[in-house]
Amino acid sequence: MVLRVLGSSSSGNAYILENVGEALLIEAGVNFKKVVAALEGNISKVVGCLITHEHGDHAGRINEVLNAVIPVYATQGTIDNAKVKSEWKPRTLEREGNGYKVQQIGGFKVIPFATKHDCAEPVGFYIWHPETGGILFATDTYYLPNTFKGLNNVLIECNYDPEILDRNVEEGRLIPTLRERVRESHLSIDTCIDALKANDLKAVNNIVLIHLSAGNGDPVAFKDRVYRATGKRVHIAAPGLSINFNKTPF
Repeated sequence: MVLRVLGSSSSGNAYILENVGEALLIEAGVNFKKVVAALEGNISKVVGCLITHEHGDHAGRINEVLNAVIPVYATQGTIDNAKVKSEWKPRTLEREGNGYKVQQIGGFKVIPFATKHDCAEPVGFYIWHPETGGILFATDTYYLPNTFKGLNNVLIECNYDPEILDRNVEEGRLIPTLRERVRESHLSIDTCIDALKANDLKAVNNIVLIHLSAGNGDPVAFKDRVYRATGKRVHIAAPGLSINFNKTPF
């Protein structure tokens, strides 16, 4: 299984998990032509698309994905606010007790979990596939309320450094109200590290830091800090990045 990053910023987010026979798209925030190109035209292998929430950089291209007759999965809150215009409709991630029902999407087993963001009903995903083992996907949340067992690969938001954020406000590059929105809706480097350390990482092969802020973050420092905190292979998500995501990578 390979992870392909098509976008990972406020300009647009999309990721593909792909093997020879199938692919899972995560987020619909980039031009669908980029998805087609990444799959070399073979969109028939896409078994589904997961969307975390309705903001444009994550769901802005939902109609393009739906019009390609790809099943799109999102919470009801996301569907109600995502400006769906296609004749093809998304499939609802249904609640069950305090959480959500498990979804089987092709060979991928998906368990949504609630996240903390300034939108209707945001979620992250625990994804399991025989080739990858357990994958954590968490973005656009100011903390992670859950811990996870059986992790082999992690994609986690690492959006900003509080010190850089404060300095940008002090030096007039950022208004205070925007600083508060960032604090209340995105994962800082410190909280990212805390979330990682709260989980059992012994079997993790890759940690991919996603959705970094261009103005409020420092990718080189973030990568170094996460590596020192976890001892794991760390990547910064950027368009064009491709990573072996197999459970046994060698």
